[in-house]
Amino acid sequence: MAEPESSTAAAGAGGSRLRNAFGGVLCAFTLLLIGVLAFSIRLFSVIKYESVIHEFDPYFNYRVTQFLSKNGIYEFWNWFDDRTWYPLGRVIGGTVYPGLTLTAGTIWWFVNSLNIPLSVETVCVFTAPIFSANASWATYLLTKEAKGTGAGLMAAAILAMVPSYISRSVAGSYDNEAVAIFALIFTFYLYVKTLNTGSLFYATLNALSYFYMVCSWGGYTFIINLIPMHVLLCIVTGRYSSRLYIAYAPLVILGTLLAALVPVVGFNAVMTSEHFASFLVFIILHVVALVYYIKGLLTPRLFKVAMTLVISVGLAVCFAVVAILVALVASSPTKGWSGRSLSLLDPTYASKYIPIIASVSEHQPPTWPSYFMDINVLAFLVPAGIISCFLPLSDASSFVVLYLVTAVYFSGVMVRLMLVLAPAACILSGIALSEAFNVLTRSIKCQLAKLFDDSPAASGDSSAESSSASTASANSAKNENRSEKNETAPKEKPSKKNRKKEKEVTESVPAKHKKEKKLLVLPMEASVMGILLLIVLGGFYVVHCVWAAAEAYSAPSIVLTSRSREGLHVFDDFREAYAWLSHNTDVDDKVASWWDYGYQTTAMANRTVIVDNNTWNNTHIATVGTAMSSPEKAAWEIFNSLDVKYVLVVFGGLVGYPSDDINKFLWMVRIGGGVFPHIKEPDYLRDGNYRVDAQATPTMLNCLMYKLCYYRFVETDGKGFDRVRGYEIGKKHFKLTHFEEVFTTHHWMVRIYKLKPQKNRVRGKLKKLKSGSKTSSTIAAGRKKNPWQ
Repeated sequence: MAEPESSTAAAGAGGSRLRNAFGGVLCAFTLLLIGVLAFSIRLFSVIKYESVIHEFDPYFNYRVTQFLSKNGIYEFWNWFDDRTWYPLGRVIGGTVYPGLTLTAGTIWWFVNSLNIPLSVETVCVFTAPIFSANASWATYLLTKEAKGTGAGLMAAAILAMVPSYISRSVAGSYDNEAVAIFALIFTFYLYVKTLNTGSLFYATLNALSYFYMVCSWGGYTFIINLIPMHVLLCIVTGRYSSRLYIAYAPLVILGTLLAALVPVVGFNAVMTSEHFASFLVFIILHVVALVYYIKGLLTPRLFKVAMTLVISVGLAVCFAVVAILVALVASSPTKGWSGRSLSLLDPTYASKYIPIIASVSEHQPPTWPSYFMDINVLAFLVPAGIISCFLPLSDASSFVVLYLVTAVYFSGVMVRLMLVLAPAACILSGIALSEAFNVLTRSIKCQLAKLFDDSPAASGDSSAESSSASTASANSAKNENRSEKNETAPKEKPSKKNRKKEKEVTESVPAKHKKEKKLLVLPMEASVMGILLLIVLGGFYVVHCVWAAAEAYSAPSIVLTSRSREGLHVFDDFREAYAWLSHNTDVDDKVASWWDYGYQTTAMANRTVIVDNNTWNNTHIATVGTAMSSPEKAAWEIFNSLDVKYVLVVFGGLVGYPSDDINKFLWMVRIGGGVFPHIKEPDYLRDGNYRVDAQATPTMLNCLMYKLCYYRFVETDGKGFDRVRGYEIGKKHFKLTHFEEVFTTHHWMVRIYKLKPQKNRVRGKLKKLKSGSKTSSTIAAGRKKNPWQ
């Protein structure tokens, strides 16, 4: 009898190993397909248009990557760019997050070392799709640590297609978020992995991943505040363990030291208020660890005395640290917080005090439809995922829930942070779908088994049943004998009371499991309908994601398209204007425009700009805003003092392009008026309304922005009808005295003007001035007024 038993056990073990191996291969193949899906769904922009860099900020990143690949890493760190922010310039190495640039530069170097001739632009275009696949795999790892392999695969597949992430990671979207979202998710995975295992190896990897996140994006402050919040939550709820200490302490020490090595961060890693929460929780964690250590050494009576002493000392240390931190930040008007952080904590702060931040469309709060556009059906699955995380609640699942709650708040303040919400929504939706499929498929299995058991039994069936029953009894007897043999003889024989308790426990556990299984078993019809509904829901989600990737988020802002009855219209005015600047102006000529177009002008036209998208100097931007808001002569004096030779404006009134400078003009007024008080917003409004028609104010009709946009506009249709604003302009026929039009693109979207040279003095007028009275001389002196006022 021993030989059949051993052969049966070996066959069972071999079957389980084969099943596990097949499951691992299937999981790896599924992850590979998910990676291919994440990469390919982001290629619509290249297929429909061409391989170009999108938006505005990516052009600066592309230009920096070109410099890095051409001149090397040391020249990059010391690069002073004199083509931006004239006449101030900008130190690139100390003011840029280098993670994206170094990543793309490394990929380019590696590919070319393999003799694959790819250009820097091609590598930059495809960096975001590559890292979207990496982000999907990181999501799988994080969700697997929280709820298992099935939930991980679901979450990875959902993240590969979620529109919110696609909007910032299509091919050509070469921005910091392209690699930062992967770094964010991978850092969270390593934190949860360390929390589950207590391994110092994973803790060290976690600090290195955090360092990569710091190099990549300013949103790293979200990590260094979310993880301390979770550690504090675990301490408060009584879930402290040595694993929690190992997961957090190395991250704070090693992560902060590494973050300080990034030039753009430097000592801000220990001097700004965004990082103080991590240090405070670090002290609290050590106090709690000391309490638990003392508790294991002392008797309960001595522990109470030591507890009082430790708490007193700990509170004193905490108060001292808080006092030091308050003293450090008290001198700052913002109490050590950056403007963007304050605008997240107080959504009205930017509109009150920093209009340059409020003027950015990405910093506006989202509308409700944007949630359904960017995460679609996930908004309905997330609540079910939250419930699943509490059944049962673990350290990993509590972290996922806390991540979602904080991400929902921040996404409600700033539409750009919908990107941070997307991974949390995908993880919880994957958990919800996995749990739902588990319940439904288990119900179908149970119902099918019950259906076959209730079928009428024939004679052969009864004999089979009796033989199976005898086999089952024999197997149970064998298992009992095997368990008796395997059990070692205990040193002390348990008492009758203990044996009775053990028996009650062993009897109650199977009964409890049976009761739970009965509760989770649904009728056959309901289970089948539930699976079909989930498949239909997934189908709708896939269709929406593909539509968003192909239509909503694939168009590059530098090349615009529209459809009409006549067919597809392509508007390539931006590149047309930059090409004209590159070929028809001198290399040292300075170009003034609103800051939105600074990066593109520098990268594509290779011309010096006054301001750009970095927005680090509010006064300089306010100067340009003041010039655009001033009358023509005053604006000419301001631009002439800055050595400006050309002025570029974007106008969409002819083709209906809404993101033009006329629609942005009130922000120029607000930013300029914040520094130069003579610019007042009410002067440009009629009864509180912004108008450019016949009801517009004289100040509006005579400002430089109005004249540069609407100069000769009446010649297009004879009426001067603005398609964006929806009415005829107020001032149609006028001439320019200090500026001359040198180029207007095919669709009038970009217009370039040249400053006229200063007029020479006439000798007759000089004689008049010399022979004039004192009053005339004072008038002449008064003409030399300060152009800034």
